[in-house]
Amino acid sequence: MKESNKKVVYQVFTRLFGNTNNTNKPWGTKQENGVGKFSDFTDKALQEIKDLGATHIWFTGVPHHALVGDYTAIGISNDAPEVVKGRAGSPYAVKDYYNVNPDLADNPENRLEEFKALIERTHKNGLKVIIDIVPNHVARKYESVSKPQGIKGFGEDDNTSVQYDVNNNFYYNPGEAFQVPDYPHDFLPLNKEAIANDRKFHEFPAKWTGNGSRKSKPDFNDWYETVKLNFGVRPDGTKDFPELSDDFNDKDYKAHFQFWESKTVPNTWLKFKDIALFWLSLGVDGFRFDMAEMVPVEFWSYLNSNIKMKNPDAFLLAEIYNPKAYRDYIRKGKMDYLYDKVQLYDTLRGIISHGRSTDAIAPIQKELADISENMLHFLENHDEQRIASPEFAGYPEKAKPAMTVSTLISDAPVMIYFGQEVGEKGAERGGFGSPSRTSIFDYVGVPAHQRWMNNKQFDGGQLSENEKQLRDFYKRLLNLPVSGFYADIHEHNRKNTEFYNDKVYAFVRGDEENQWIVIVNFSDTDGFGFDLQIPQFIIGSWFLNDGTYTAIDALYENQKTALNITNGQGKMRVDIAPLQSLVFKISKSH
Repeated sequence: MKESNKKVVYQVFTRLFGNTNNTNKPWGTKQENGVGKFSDFTDKALQEIKDLGATHIWFTGVPHHALVGDYTAIGISNDAPEVVKGRAGSPYAVKDYYNVNPDLADNPENRLEEFKALIERTHKNGLKVIIDIVPNHVARKYESVSKPQGIKGFGEDDNTSVQYDVNNNFYYNPGEAFQVPDYPHDFLPLNKEAIANDRKFHEFPAKWTGNGSRKSKPDFNDWYETVKLNFGVRPDGTKDFPELSDDFNDKDYKAHFQFWESKTVPNTWLKFKDIALFWLSLGVDGFRFDMAEMVPVEFWSYLNSNIKMKNPDAFLLAEIYNPKAYRDYIRKGKMDYLYDKVQLYDTLRGIISHGRSTDAIAPIQKELADISENMLHFLENHDEQRIASPEFAGYPEKAKPAMTVSTLISDAPVMIYFGQEVGEKGAERGGFGSPSRTSIFDYVGVPAHQRWMNNKQFDGGQLSENEKQLRDFYKRLLNLPVSGFYADIHEHNRKNTEFYNDKVYAFVRGDEENQWIVIVNFSDTDGFGFDLQIPQFIIGSWFLNDGTYTAIDALYENQKTALNITNGQGKMRVDIAPLQSLVFKISKSH
């Protein structure tokens, strides 16, 4: 059991998790390829995720999104295949924010109750629940049949005769009809089906598309299945709402809440506040906000302060890719965590895939020092290529050193994507999109994960020996109680230590009570031996006296070495094998 307060997010694509069907027919229906259910998350499954080291589960794809399937019998309108990606649909084209994907329920009419039962089951097993909120866009046919009394759906009261109004939920092209994009040849299976069923999609006037395209006929590479929401930003980019001064950077969420209480805000803001509070009332513990930087930071101040007033411990994670905006979204926007994609992920991927230098790691931590605990680390998620795919590392063990760095370099949360821990390759051709990422648009099975699931016994019974060893590595790593301040020792050793090189990386964590020395080797061919130096300022901060201490590898407990301290400077012999991670804990008995 972890003794630290580190958060570990287990992201699971809810539709795929419990699916035991391995047909994997391209463009297959859910009857042909299968679909997972809320009920597949049994106590056993959840306990295994908890024991892996997770503290939170991000159930991806829960809010009801557009899909190609007939649920008219329970009052849900059909979605036109022309504006749905894949058969199962994109989880980021939400159709009804007040209910859940009917595919995920054993009884679709009772789908929200089944999700509430999953929330309770997850909590009972010691885990917290995260779901998506997608503020920038919704499905082209947003139609909330489940909204509470007195709540209006997006666009219901819009003035469609104008391009923009502060209280419109959408942007319009008055007098122009929406036209579906020209599809490439591999979209034809569903395009033919749409024509055969005469389900031509009508939208008049045309709305702007989710990625910001203002064309009435968007390009196929635009997010054509979605429409952009209006947060009070005029077409010329000016803002139709109060802006926050820099004074609010250091104010807490209560001060932000008080600021907005007396202000008039755009209608879309009010709708998302109601949506977030609705899910909190059902027991959801936090949110992952899709493409957060496409929405004004003032909106986040408004929404997140309202969320925190309801639940001060809510977990608020933003998908964001612009480092220049990081501090604004944390300080003004009151985000807890941001994706550390552009810096740490991209750097580690370059080292893994292209053999780049580990010298690039330390400057990132230095640059982000003031917000390092706010930067969520990951090597996989639903948007990224699988580590084991040929396009990334080619085999999963190659990323073990990077996973050690991601997990232990700070107290920031770390996230893994289901199947990552058993080396899933993402090689299935689901239909929409190409392999290397597990499909989020179609009904597919996930082979390595299915072997771990073992016909819903969730015991790894069909895993290969290599897959078992990989999962064991993740379990050991994610449960290590490493904490305390971070200090880089890589640069010092690069300058001063013979045979220490830019295929290895070393840093320390700790305080007066516990001291950790982490060394990883990114080379998959060469092992290295060197006398690692621990600078005087670190030894002093640990309050260690001159003498000899034992350093024991806490990851596998099969390697130990001596830390010799002379005149306040430390030195220890390290012999590290290819792709090995060593996490030495200092024993005070010497």
